[in-house]
Amino acid sequence: MKRVAVSQRVDLHPERGESRDALDQRLIDFLLAAGFIPLPVPNGLFDAGLEHWLAAVSPQALLLSGGNDIGQCLARDLTETRLLDHARSRNLPVLGICRGMQMLGHWAGSELKAVSGHVRTRHRLSGEIVAEVNSYHSQSLASCPQDFEVLARSEDGEIEAIRHLSRLWEGWMWHPERETDFASHDIQRIRQLFGETDSTQTTQGTDVS
Repeated sequence: MKRVAVSQRVDLHPERGESRDALDQRLIDFLLAAGFIPLPVPNGLFDAGLEHWLAAVSPQALLLSGGNDIGQCLARDLTETRLLDHARSRNLPVLGICRGMQMLGHWAGSELKAVSGHVRTRHRLSGEIVAEVNSYHSQSLASCPQDFEVLARSEDGEIEAIRHLSRLWEGWMWHPERETDFASHDIQRIRQLFGETDSTQTTQGTDVS
């Protein structure tokens, strides 16, 4: 099973004086269902610390998770920027989910814009990816990042999925881990992106296309 480095959100607990890294356990379940080993990345391992961590665990792919707005937590922003630099230098496949897709765009020089009607709802996608997906975001890419192409748009024309023109990098604005039963098209797509896994691995998925 391939090892996937997974970035984490930052949750602040001022009543305890704590800043905690956090990851939805359903995202772990989604990666396991697809046949991958998730490796949560600590925030705050800057420069040499993060390089030592990457050298020790040797991830074979990178997933940028959802949660937090860009600019809300400097430690996470810096960590994900360095992870993308590492993925580029090692030619690793990358998937960005929701904020993760926004970070891909931000890293590539795109700006974000506010959108309405995309929080706690579902909508249809059109384009290369045709499916009904969940939606939990209040910001979207203002334009397609340089060296990327648009894979799917929502019914109101917002960018919902992107793909790099030469690298195995994709961004999805929906959360595959938040489906009651993981959608088969999400499982199949992440397997194609990260590389085929053990054929004996089983999944539970429902095609919603």
